Amino acid sequence: MNIHWIQHVPFEGLGNIEEWVINNNHALTCTRQFNSDALPKLDSIDMLIVMGGPMGVYDTDEYSWLAEELQFIKLAIEADKAVLGICLGSQFMAAAMGAKVYPGPLKEIGWFPVTLLNEENPIHFTSSTPTVFHWHGDTFELPAQAQHLASTNEVTSQAFSIGTKAIGLQFHLEQTEATIQDMVKNCGHELVDGESKIQSAQEIINEKSFFEENKKAIFGLLDYLSERT
Repeated sequence: MNIHWIQHVPFEGLGNIEEWVINNNHALTCTRQFNSDALPKLDSIDMLIVMGGPMGVYDTDEYSWLAEELQFIKLAIEADKAVLGICLGSQFMAAAMGAKVYPGPLKEIGWFPVTLLNEENPIHFTSSTPTVFHWHGDTFELPAQAQHLASTNEVTSQAFSIGTKAIGLQFHLEQTEATIQDMVKNCGHELVDGESKIQSAQEIINEKSFFEENKKAIFGLLDYLSERT
């Protein structure tokens, strides 16, 4: 497959997704929005992966590329391309399909469980309440045509699908020890003491027991999308 990914900031890369791409001999191209790269022609790609970033969907005055990217995501979903959005990427997917994105009731930063919903859920773990990595403050309403896939008590919209080939994850399954450290280094100012769902930098970095299961889940999700492409 020809896989294209969109990177919004230098410190949020593909993580273990790159390993899956290499293992499966797929071609990989990238639009780095911070370098003002051009988006590709839609008919040249088979799968689109939209990564995270500290900006918001509503920051159109600050980021001139934002409106064009939202339109590109909308066209990709409507063209029945495989689309995976992670964190900010899932918020962009929701906004592109007409749903509201807004500041959530609290920030979730660190390793916390989600509840998987829907018997046909393509996100597979051994538990229905797996622990995954979060770093988000905004949340979103589900697009009208979406299936709800995961939630937490505090932030309901954690994952959704549109049809069988577009999936948005508010949380991060792609993280590695190196990418976690990059996140803490670049966004550590958000780790405010005393907040109920914000872990300390040390708690985040020291937790290593969930990487393998999260990696298996993201690889399974990518397999699921590629089988439908």
